[in-house]
Amino acid sequence: MKIFLICLTLSALVLTATYLVSSQTRRPLPSLENPRIVIEKKKRLLQLFDGKKLVRQYKMVLGFATKGDKEIEGDGKTPEGEFYIFTKNDQSKFHVSLGLSYPNIKAAKRGLREKIISQEEHDAIVKAIEEKRMPPQKTALGGEIYIHGGGTSGDWTEGCIALENEEIKEVFDRIPVGAKVKILP
Repeated sequence: MKIFLICLTLSALVLTATYLVSSQTRRPLPSLENPRIVIEKKKRLLQLFDGKKLVRQYKMVLGFATKGDKEIEGDGKTPEGEFYIFTKNDQSKFHVSLGLSYPNIKAAKRGLREKIISQEEHDAIVKAIEEKRMPPQKTALGGEIYIHGGGTSGDWTEGCIALENEEIKEVFDRIPVGAKVKILP
């Protein structure tokens, strides 16, 4: 009987500790003065920073082709490099979403060199990035890369980053247009 009571007490303590830890990790995010996002593709981790301070981490998933940098439209790869948020969409079919400034200048230079895009498309991408606007989204390099909801059960997007709906809403509410995003391999 004593062993049963000890086991029951230990189980109650574990459940209480689990509840306390999970309720602590879900406390509301404060306002962020200098928000930025770092995505580690290999770890399937989206990190939300305020300046240099890590504020929260989220499990996330990628495009269906998980290795390497995005090369062309339809390859299913998530791009790598430095971007910014060019738009916030609260009417997304994947809950809410944050638009990434892909293609960036690096992708445009590669696309021009490899004759994937024209000089005019290259120039339009470069100008948009220099002016911190939305780059052309319908190019042979791909486009329409977002951080959005829809769930994290397996890599399923066409190149976007997906979070659980509750988590993208939390990020969406704290990240302004213009915030920096770094995507690492």
